[in-house]
Amino acid sequence: MMRTVELPLWFFVLIVLFAAVTFASHFLFPSVRWFFRRRLERAVAKLNERLTRPIEPFKLARRYDMIQRLIYDPEVTQAIVDHAEANDLPENVAFEQARRYAREIVPSFSAFAYFGFGIRAARWLANTLYDVRTGVDNDSRLKAVSPDATVVFVMNHRSNMDYVLVTYLAAQSSALSYAVGEWARIWPLSRLIKSMGAYFIRRRSRGLLYRKVLARYVQMATQGGVTQAIFPEGGLTVDGKLKPLKMGLLSYVVEGFDPDAGRDVVFVPVAINYDRVLEDRVLVAAHQRGDRRFGARISVVMGFILRMVWQKIRGRYTRFGIAGVSFGAPLSLREHASNGSIEDLAADLKDRIAATMPIVGVPLLARVLLEADGPMTRDALHDAVADALSRARGTPPGVSRDSFRGFVNRALGLMTKRGVILEDNSTWRVVEDERPLLQFYANSVDVMPTVEDDVTPNAATAKS
Repeated sequence: MMRTVELPLWFFVLIVLFAAVTFASHFLFPSVRWFFRRRLERAVAKLNERLTRPIEPFKLARRYDMIQRLIYDPEVTQAIVDHAEANDLPENVAFEQARRYAREIVPSFSAFAYFGFGIRAARWLANTLYDVRTGVDNDSRLKAVSPDATVVFVMNHRSNMDYVLVTYLAAQSSALSYAVGEWARIWPLSRLIKSMGAYFIRRRSRGLLYRKVLARYVQMATQGGVTQAIFPEGGLTVDGKLKPLKMGLLSYVVEGFDPDAGRDVVFVPVAINYDRVLEDRVLVAAHQRGDRRFGARISVVMGFILRMVWQKIRGRYTRFGIAGVSFGAPLSLREHASNGSIEDLAADLKDRIAATMPIVGVPLLARVLLEADGPMTRDALHDAVADALSRARGTPPGVSRDSFRGFVNRALGLMTKRGVILEDNSTWRVVEDERPLLQFYANSVDVMPTVEDDVTPNAATAKS
């Protein structure tokens, strides 16, 4: 027992390494995880004191635990069995497929990444690019929602900046969980986005098993009180119009809701509009081709960023005008469920988004210039914009309907600088080649017809 045993040095080093790994995995790592977990819980508790809607335990659960809970859910288990039978597969193969879907969908939320990095980055980027204007009722409408209800922000989708703006504006309320498309699955962007609490969805997937896994995750998050933000149009608008809302995620929320038990779900309509959409030419080109293949290359994006940096260095950088965000009247699912269908819910939400759409300068001026018979003087533009503003459906954030001259002049400067309109002898006219781009912006503003216009029931819709 006490005899000396000679070992090669490499073998001895290998034994020591194995021993160190075993000690760390069984004794050191759990203690370290527990130490940091305790510090995180204290930090989150302090953070929750200043949030209107505290971060729910569901959102802070370990990702592994959430994946296990999801794939062993009775409804998902039944979907696995059905999928195996329908496709003549062993159940363990179908189970692994469901596990792969769950790992793809479930986020790994980090309060530090969201509030330490994400909110600061969103605030800096939003205010660097735009003059951010908010609806006067935004705060009061959020505060009026019961603290026990789950809030779901339902938004129109004009730009990828929508994520940034709403994250920044909701920072004092809660941490948002977004549904993001497959564009965000690129590494390392995917890791950052998951740490911000977003979950990936395959918009073109038609598999019953995938849809059941996704539906149950959305329902669990909703029942767990997670504040969510969804874009039910299904993608960016390519023509500037507010599209009919798709049933997908909305139907998952409604199907998992029990009006007689659990917490209420309150939908908060969010309308977003811009003086300049960063991807406008890409979207207009896709609309003209009749497809949704967005041709933006990384070289174009990097070139755009470098031009902005160079302008900043030279002191010539100017922001891209106003970005308006307005919250509409909240809609309680408990109140709606007793007297309406999912189609009625989608139509109601779309109507509430349209009713609170921010009316910003460039879209309104684009509509006036496109409807003009020829070049217009500044005074004529002021009169025409005042008339259109009085008939517009929506809210002009930060601009009084009686005091808008600076509003118009600023939009004129932005459009002239971009070369979409031309000034000639103190009159302005549309550049013919830029009509599709101006129509994209004009379509975001719903203006009711005047008495002299065609007043058939669909006239307003036809014009927009």
